Amino acid sequence: MVAARTIAFFEIKDWERAHVRKKLKDHRLLFFAEPLTPKNAWKAKTAEIVSVFIYSKIGKEALQGLPKLKMVATRSTGFDHIDIKECKRRKVGVCNVPFYGENTVAEHTFALILALSRNVHKSYVRTLRNDFSIEGLKGFDLKGKTLGVIGAGHIGLHVIRIAKGFGMNVLAHDAKQDRFLAEVLEFRYVSLDELLRQSDIITMHVPLLPGTRHLINRKNISRIKKGALLINTSRGEIVETQALIEALDQGILGGAGLDVLEGEELIKEEKQLLHDARQGQKMKKLIQDHIVLSKDNVVFTPHIAFYSQEALERILETTVKNIAAFHAGKPQNLVA
Repeated sequence: MVAARTIAFFEIKDWERAHVRKKLKDHRLLFFAEPLTPKNAWKAKTAEIVSVFIYSKIGKEALQGLPKLKMVATRSTGFDHIDIKECKRRKVGVCNVPFYGENTVAEHTFALILALSRNVHKSYVRTLRNDFSIEGLKGFDLKGKTLGVIGAGHIGLHVIRIAKGFGMNVLAHDAKQDRFLAEVLEFRYVSLDELLRQSDIITMHVPLLPGTRHLINRKNISRIKKGALLINTSRGEIVETQALIEALDQGILGGAGLDVLEGEELIKEEKQLLHDARQGQKMKKLIQDHIVLSKDNVVFTPHIAFYSQEALERILETTVKNIAAFHAGKPQNLVA
């Protein structure tokens, strides 16, 4: 019989606690509502397994406060908030949730597209002022338009399926190409440059890696078809913020639908940053974010593309299975 482990959950909500208790009742469980940081890592110093969400930062300092740690189970697909190299050096396994919400994020992507294409956000703000005029609210049909999907993985493919339902033409750019699916779903793989030049709407669905950071930048954003929309539900760092601001100001982009921002974590820390003159670069990002959010052709949601009840349940279920598999000596969904 395998001995019970101490498992610490950070960024955990009440309903999630109840679910986890039922599934992992043979283990000692610790629950914390706040993210894991170097300052509070001591709270989980007895834990062999730690489960976190994306706002926890697990680097060298935090790991030093977790001397018994053997596994990190992130309740997300992305793992850029975890220092993978340091975990490997310390022989700490890292598991993620590779699939949980392809349809969830894809549906939110189209919520952002439709908000922009039919001026839903502008109409709503206008009616709050008791202004029911329609001047300046003329939208455009999605049927016949070209959607450019950067990253045709699980989420990107679901976006393509939805786009086909709207009667859209679809271009895709991805390092890995599935010609069979391209034929079945009737889309075409192209270079990044061709996608930028030909697409009426561009949507990002790539993970944050060294090669995808600032994938859309000041050098290539000018190649985008004039007046196109840019949608980002992946990671804020995929799009260079200054390039985005300039493209919106110059009319290269007709609008942007964003669920993520390059410095989104700074918005929560705004009061602290405003009183710390040493945070120069962070303040610059914060100011840039405020400039983006102030534009009336930008629709922003606060990183909620994944945030449906069904998706949250799938995330938790996979996380519990990851922990159980690791506990049984048969780890799954390892990224480190």
